[in-house]
Amino acid sequence: MVKLDRLINVLGGYGARLECAPRGRDVELRGVALHDSAGTDEVLLAVGVEPGAIGELLRTTMAAVVLLREIAGPELAVARERGVAVVLVDGDVLWGQLAAVVYGLVLEGRETEAGRGPTDLFALADALAASVGGPVTIEDRHSGVLAYSSRQEAADRARLATILGRRVPAEIRAELAARGVYAHLASSDEPFFAEPMPEFHGRALVAVRAGRELLGSIWVEVPEPLSPERAAALREGARTASLHLLRARASADLERQVESDLVIGLLEGQADAPAVLSRLGLRGTGFQVVAVQAEDAQDAAVLIAFERATSGFGWARPGRSALFANTVYTVLPEAEPGERWFRRLLGEMPAEVRLRAGVGGAAEPLELPVSRREADESLAVVGSREIVGYDDAWHEILLRRLRNAASGGRLPARGPVRQLHRHDAEHGTRYAATLREWLRCQGDPGAAARRLGVHANTVRYRMRKMTEVAPIDVTDPDQRLALIVALLIE
Repeated sequence: MVKLDRLINVLGGYGARLECAPRGRDVELRGVALHDSAGTDEVLLAVGVEPGAIGELLRTTMAAVVLLREIAGPELAVARERGVAVVLVDGDVLWGQLAAVVYGLVLEGRETEAGRGPTDLFALADALAASVGGPVTIEDRHSGVLAYSSRQEAADRARLATILGRRVPAEIRAELAARGVYAHLASSDEPFFAEPMPEFHGRALVAVRAGRELLGSIWVEVPEPLSPERAAALREGARTASLHLLRARASADLERQVESDLVIGLLEGQADAPAVLSRLGLRGTGFQVVAVQAEDAQDAAVLIAFERATSGFGWARPGRSALFANTVYTVLPEAEPGERWFRRLLGEMPAEVRLRAGVGGAAEPLELPVSRREADESLAVVGSREIVGYDDAWHEILLRRLRNAASGGRLPARGPVRQLHRHDAEHGTRYAATLREWLRCQGDPGAAARRLGVHANTVRYRMRKMTEVAPIDVTDPDQRLALIVALLIE
């Protein structure tokens, strides 16, 4: 069961738009019909309904939602009067493809085990390998492997590397792009033959598309272009694959929503952490949180990162993720280091996308909100780096917290450090900078002098003179610590 709001959000990706929803977007949907005897909680696909019959259909149907190609003003008025929601669908998207999405959402739109893979695609790959005559891989639009056939005889090294790495090797992708292969996939539905290259036998390939949108591609390892019969079989395989991919996307879309809600509850401390972790399929007692953002707050890049993080690296994912505002949060088990996970995510992203990440410290289930806060704070000090871990940057984070406390008026507004700064401003001295470097060098005037670019005797002189300006006793350990903190947070 899903609500009308969810159906609209998903179908919107295929050019559909909501024309009216007289009973609101919270209407619950539990079935799908292809005829006019639909039930009161069903979606009716108006397949084959002539334009002149739409009005009568809307006057007689019991369906909660009707999907149409077109509708006129008087017919829309009938729908509003009857309380029937109307969704107009793009003419470029086939009814079969729409049916796959709607069935996937309404009939299979339930929470499934996180990380489920598209197992039916493997059966399709095997069937295609038999009919087309060569080993098959089915890939997504990012060249990630979704499924492959069991036929391995005479498979070249590129195919084996693709299957093992779950992605076409970068050097092969570059060469294929230079040959115009990906340009062909983007613009044509016809099969294409990619000529052999070192460690790469020939490939027959075809785009998998829903309307205008490229969903992925099918690749068959063959020594020469396909015969007309086998090319027709490959085209038919692409149409079948599009239905599988649309249904998988609809199911994955729902799983992302469920997963994201569960993860946010964990990170905000509002959930039964052990139970939610078990529901997410995360085992163990130690975890950490990774926070990922895009440089320059690129909304599209954040969405791509969330999609790749939740679609995983092949068929298994080590962590579970949520998209919250402009940040992707991922909970990882302690066996999966945050930096390694982030580097793998970067490898899945388009070349133009720039991401940065903060990694929280190790945490038990009930401590995940703490690890999330540490990940946020690590992200805030990342600077020119791509990734910062709390364990390596705790001192920067501590100083940032102190600066925040100081800006809120929680530290004394007066004291020796303020007096030194005021004296420096009025008299052109460098007492505050000299004291900072002397403390950093643990009282070594020679080391401090080198950092300041002056003679050691200059440092000794300044240290004596500044005691005349402010009450400073560097022999007192507590005062030295307070001076260090005050100098570093200003």
